[in-house]
Amino acid sequence: MTVNGKSVSGDVEGRTLLAEFLREGLKMTGTHIGCDTSQCGACVVHMNGEAVKSCSVLALDAEGAEVMTIEGMANPDGSLSVIQQAFQDHHGLQCGFCTPGMVMSAAALLKDNPKPTEREIREYLEGNICRCTGYHNIVKAIMAASGQDVGAIAAE
Repeated sequence: MTVNGKSVSGDVEGRTLLAEFLREGLKMTGTHIGCDTSQCGACVVHMNGEAVKSCSVLALDAEGAEVMTIEGMANPDGSLSVIQQAFQDHHGLQCGFCTPGMVMSAAALLKDNPKPTEREIREYLEGNICRCTGYHNIVKAIMAASGQDVGAIAAE
């Protein structure tokens, strides 16, 4: 497979999850495992351009795939991507555990829907759980990353 633009390979057992291969095999620990049941979204990565929960994908199923992790989101010069910067600027994180999955999900949403409404963002993030922020600042960050005004977002 290709991970963040680099060809990688490794021997894995048939039951090894993509999240485990990324974290343990490749030492890319930005992809978090929160629930191990595909509920929390902390493990979201992009596989062939689509957001997937890597705790529910076998590493073998990613053979030949293009995978992008949170480590691959930064700009080539190492500066934060627009989405990452928006999360920082709008305090879209607290403890940070859910942040990689939220950022990866946000990137997938904005790829498919460059100007989502507040409701569309909230609906899209239903597969991602944050126990700290209440989602308000996450929604603001995603709207800001899409170039929209964030002044009128209601706290829910």
